Amino acid sequence: MRVIFTGGGTGGHIYPIMAIIEQLKERQLATNDEILFVGTKRGLESKIVPAAGVNFKTIEIQGFNRKHLLKNFSTINMFLKATKRAKKILQEFKPDVVLGTGGYVSGAIVYEAAKMGIPTMIHESNSVVGVANKFLGHYVDKICYSFDDAATQFSEKKKLVKTGNPRSQQVLGLNEQHVNLEAEWNFNPKIPTVLVFGGSRGALAINRVMLQSLLKLKDKPYQIVWATGTLYFDKVQEKLQGIDYGNNIKVLPYIKDMPAVLPEMTCVISRSGATSIAEFTALGVPAILIPSPNVTHNHQMKNATDLEKAGAALVIAEDDLNTNSFVSSIDHILLDTKYANEMSKSSKKLGVPDASDQVIKVMQSIAQ
Repeated sequence: MRVIFTGGGTGGHIYPIMAIIEQLKERQLATNDEILFVGTKRGLESKIVPAAGVNFKTIEIQGFNRKHLLKNFSTINMFLKATKRAKKILQEFKPDVVLGTGGYVSGAIVYEAAKMGIPTMIHESNSVVGVANKFLGHYVDKICYSFDDAATQFSEKKKLVKTGNPRSQQVLGLNEQHVNLEAEWNFNPKIPTVLVFGGSRGALAINRVMLQSLLKLKDKPYQIVWATGTLYFDKVQEKLQGIDYGNNIKVLPYIKDMPAVLPEMTCVISRSGATSIAEFTALGVPAILIPSPNVTHNHQMKNATDLEKAGAALVIAEDDLNTNSFVSSIDHILLDTKYANEMSKSSKKLGVPDASDQVIKVMQSIAQ
């Protein structure tokens, strides 16, 4: 099966594709030569995709400017040029199916493919449907989604297929080697442990509240792994000079192997991006979510509240984030084993262990 994948800008658009590609190769349904990822030069995909050895082509495109409408004339012109470039890529590669996950680049490729009569589909990983996917929903053959709320935002109900996030299945396949807490950080594996992280680069608000809470956390009967993110690690280390924060807190720049670390965690504290949620729900890890307010349509808050309603997470809005709300939320989960176990069960119910295979099943059905 020859497949073109497209999506870009954020990890939430890229990581589901990478998980599907891995599963296609694992099941010998497509070779590397039969897979092409189309993205942009400036997006995160330009680093992640070639580094993984996946064939990669780019299209120049940009989003609409909601504040200065006159500037959108150049955006429209760029979109028209992008569709011409997309048509050329499609004609040369001759895909059996085209799958988009969001971002403006996917708009050009998937739209042009649909016009050419090539089987097309999209995957929406967030609770709030992105602009590109909302537009493409009218043209594609199938719409895959992760959150139930996303389904309500598409008018084409017959096209909808709930598959979950492909990253869930990938994480389950990668978590065979669990980290040894004692060997890695001199931690007691029998004591509750929480992971605090804000993504690979880090989250300023989360790091700030951790710094403010250190003295309250140092004598707690649980352990903390704090990944500051590479962007903030040096600054955090400077602020920690001369502070005795005990032996129950380990400070790292980032977590290299999340699937190996998560199964050993009693709880995780993080932003609420779709990829992160897919990772810890796959493994049934309770969460304290601090949604980033700096995202389109505040979709991280919607992702987080959906998990909270399901009993899988506690949510702290960034405006409400302080030492008291932060520490009391950790205490609530880590000092109440029964509550933590209930949250874990609720989280596990949200994870989809065969999400990649479900998306591939849809791909095969429309390709035929």
